[in-house]
Amino acid sequence: MQTTSFAKELVSVVIPCYNSGATLAKTIASVQSQTWAHIELIVVDDGSSDEHTVKLLNALRGVRLIRQRNSGLPAARNAGFLNANGTYFLPLDADDWIEPDTIERLLLGLKSDANTHFAYSYIQLEGEARGILKKSYNFFEQLFLNQIPYCILMPRSVWEAVGGYDESMRHGYEDWEFNIRLGASGYFGHVVQYPHLHYRVASSGMLMSKSNQIHCLLWLEIQGRHKNVFYFRNLIRLWKVWRPKTSKYPLLLYFFWFFLCRALPISLSSRLFRWYRWSSHLRRINV
Repeated sequence: MQTTSFAKELVSVVIPCYNSGATLAKTIASVQSQTWAHIELIVVDDGSSDEHTVKLLNALRGVRLIRQRNSGLPAARNAGFLNANGTYFLPLDADDWIEPDTIERLLLGLKSDANTHFAYSYIQLEGEARGILKKSYNFFEQLFLNQIPYCILMPRSVWEAVGGYDESMRHGYEDWEFNIRLGASGYFGHVVQYPHLHYRVASSGMLMSKSNQIHCLLWLEIQGRHKNVFYFRNLIRLWKVWRPKTSKYPLLLYFFWFFLCRALPISLSSRLFRWYRWSSHLRRINV
């Protein structure tokens, strides 16, 4: 079903690819099988050197291929969106995939709420973890724990208004910083309560192998980019606004984590976070 009020609006899906030949075909197929008819699919080759990946990219049909020297994930996403023609943008990583009605459902969710500016869904974990991650939107919580997946459907105007992804964040969490920038600019999210995104968990992936190791250092970088938001008086104000909203944990706990990270050496606070992430990951493996 194509909703008549926006049935012909073009959605640009951007897939960055760096040596992802083993999984890229499934990702592309999931986009090409969408129930939404008006899709522009862009693959950004971020300087792939793997022979299998290069061969697959050269053989692509019905896909816009952009090639650039290796510049990192946020730069690849920006390159794709800068060259896109769509009214709406959707980033998708080359090792994940989406359900056939994902774009349609996200568009319907976005259009159903005049007070929200982008849409995302629950997450189905794949690979080295299992289970469904149920998400909610709470901007205060987002400042302390990334509860929004990178795969969000947003109007082109919103992406342009916040300036795209921070290309200096090549070690990860560029989506976390981007999502905070959205909220700080007054753009809030809508959650579709179904796992439309299939997210592959792998110990060799950036999140598990790199970002987790320097979590608190990266979080301090994010705080430095948004000093006004993390100013304590503003945190109190945001807590008052968002405390009635659904959150994963009681919001007061985040104040404790905020001061703990500032009081402890970065190495120790990062170790505590890795323990939390490891125990959470272990529970998902044992589902």
